[in-house]
Amino acid sequence: MKIAELFKKKQQNMRENQPVTIAFLGDSVTQGCFECYNLLDGGIETVFDYPNAYSTRVREVLNLLYPRVQVNIVNSGISGDNAPGGLKRLQRDVLDYHPDLVVVSYGLNDSTRGLEAMGNYTAALEEIFATLEKEGIEFIFLTQNFMCEEDSPHLNSDTLKRIAANVRRTQNEGVLKAYFETAKSLATAHGGRVCDLYAMWEKMSAAGVSTTDLLSNYINHPIREYHRYVAVKLVEEFLS
Repeated sequence: MKIAELFKKKQQNMRENQPVTIAFLGDSVTQGCFECYNLLDGGIETVFDYPNAYSTRVREVLNLLYPRVQVNIVNSGISGDNAPGGLKRLQRDVLDYHPDLVVVSYGLNDSTRGLEAMGNYTAALEEIFATLEKEGIEFIFLTQNFMCEEDSPHLNSDTLKRIAANVRRTQNEGVLKAYFETAKSLATAHGGRVCDLYAMWEKMSAAGVSTTDLLSNYINHPIREYHRYVAVKLVEEFLS
């Protein structure tokens, strides 16, 4: 990718001191959301832990590899967001920062609306990708983790159990996979790259791994350790 040449150039020439800016556009996983817990009024709240978000981990890896290069990270993940929402805020939350690279990651929230809503997802992603292509900005579409495959005994409220039941159907009936397959095709059609982490979850599930136990909220937010893995795989894609 061009981003690799940019890092190489700036690492080798101290006078190339302008920072490299990488923007991340996505949902709660991008933002850095983990456990969910019950409020006294019966509502649900989420633990926000930005230092453990994969965007932060990406910067740590790049700082290790390119210590002379200033890396600016723009984390434009928003909990509960979907692809149409990302399109609406693309200019304000991404383009206005003049990024050298954009990582786009949507599907978890979009897919819970069912296959009948995929048109909204694909239309929004296509416009996001087309805009980035037109602006000459490199981008990667990042597929996401599995949602829960089974009921977890760790869920301690009826609200969380209802949410889990909905996303479990989405996961086990292949809806989430269908969304990602379409998104991958759109990304490549517009000159983008794909970092397909969903495929790794498929391998783990087939190998007997309890993927639900790899979710910090036992619904759809992966554990902190997984964010380190995401960062390494993204940097591998940068360098390819």
